[in-house]
Amino acid sequence: MAVDKNMNVLIVDDYSTMLRIIKNLLKQLGFNNVDEASDGGMAYEKLTNKPYGLVISDWNMEPVTGLDLLKKIRASSESFKAVPFIMITAESKTENVIMAKQAGVSNYIVKPFNAETLKMKISAVLGEF
Repeated sequence: MAVDKNMNVLIVDDYSTMLRIIKNLLKQLGFNNVDEASDGGMAYEKLTNKPYGLVISDWNMEPVTGLDLLKKIRASSESFKAVPFIMITAESKTENVIMAKQAGVSNYIVKPFNAETLKMKISAVLGEF
């Protein structure tokens, strides 16, 4: 099945420059319906009000981290609990990857990354495009 590039994508990061970079990379890949949130709490609120086909979130944010957001989404009974979730972090420690996997992350990107890496990670989760 072809990837719907018109799907809603939610990107979450407390650093506005990173939000802009991710949004631009997604545009390069053909995704134009991109919403932003500056922490996990704001992201969760957006998720409860609109259907998203993909969430791309930073790990280290205050007051609600990307891992906390992931756990909350995966524990919910709402329809968005199965939404593909890609975690972005500067941490490449094995225990962090394991923690994210145990929480139900769909894929994992270590900063810095480029459009090709992002495409590869999204393709692994949603299918080739």
